[in-house]
Amino acid sequence: MKTLLKPLALAVLMMAQVGCSDKSDDTAHPTITVYSERVEHLIKPLFDEYTANTGIPIRFITDSAGPLITRLENEGEATPADMLITVDAGNLWQAAEKGVLRSIESPILEANVPAHLQAGNNQWFGLSARARTIVYSTERVKPEELSTYEALGDEKWKGRLCLRTSKKVYNQSLVATMINTLGVETTENIVKSWVANLATEPYSNDTVALEAVIAGQCDIAIVNTYYFGRMQVENPNIPLAVFWPNQNDRGVHVNISGAGITKHAKHPAEAQKLLEWLSTEQAQYKFAEANQEYPVNPKTKPSPLVQAWGEFKADLVNVEAAGHLQTEAVKLMDRAGYR
Repeated sequence: MKTLLKPLALAVLMMAQVGCSDKSDDTAHPTITVYSERVEHLIKPLFDEYTANTGIPIRFITDSAGPLITRLENEGEATPADMLITVDAGNLWQAAEKGVLRSIESPILEANVPAHLQAGNNQWFGLSARARTIVYSTERVKPEELSTYEALGDEKWKGRLCLRTSKKVYNQSLVATMINTLGVETTENIVKSWVANLATEPYSNDTVALEAVIAGQCDIAIVNTYYFGRMQVENPNIPLAVFWPNQNDRGVHVNISGAGITKHAKHPAEAQKLLEWLSTEQAQYKFAEANQEYPVNPKTKPSPLVQAWGEFKADLVNVEAAGHLQTEAVKLMDRAGYR
């Protein structure tokens, strides 16, 4: 009987040791959970690289910003999420306002992310930038005919302008930053002039607006640069080009995709290290190039395709304005008849 018990006891001891070893590994390499509006093919390669370099696994869930922020609110302290990644400063501002993010102190992020592309309370930081600018038909428009966002309301563009719906946060943020700089009355008059020049009802997304320009339904559109970049990747000879407006005054409207650490993160230190790594030169090129965006880290150059669009003067208003003036922007666009 004693002879039989010895192997059994040894087996139990070995199992206990394995269990302890697994628990130790979990403590050394906790899994970081990310809620991301940025889709899988844009983030998974970077997460895989980070895991390969550090041994820290990353689990991520993708969805639109609204549902992700609501989920964080509903989960409260029980949330498994350590980080929120979303697009547009307006969404990041909303997340902070709803109390689902925490302030963090990071000299690395402060050094890598320009001040106007981060929250004043350190609750979120930009990771890539996109310009919302003018794209025109190279077959029917000469670049010297263009000048500013405001000038798109001139009589010569009547029936020639395409816009995306005002329901999308990208246009809300553009108008919000205009309110910040130009005031409500001036901005409302500008938006009304755009509406008067529309060739058709606003489109559901930027890609459709660009396709409308190609098809001749309109001659110019306001879109995010990465939509133009995606089309260029598929067809380098598309008859479209980028124009940088307002180069003699405030500059081009710029927005971001970015991230913050959740208020109830289970692994805040590890999540902060991941966020800091995403802001480094090593990661910035890949993060931006995957979607034909601009790196926020000034030490990192954009992809060759993006560089080919030329340099431009950017509006340096803090992108937080896209959040705290968002409600005013929505009301203004509604009054202006911009649907």
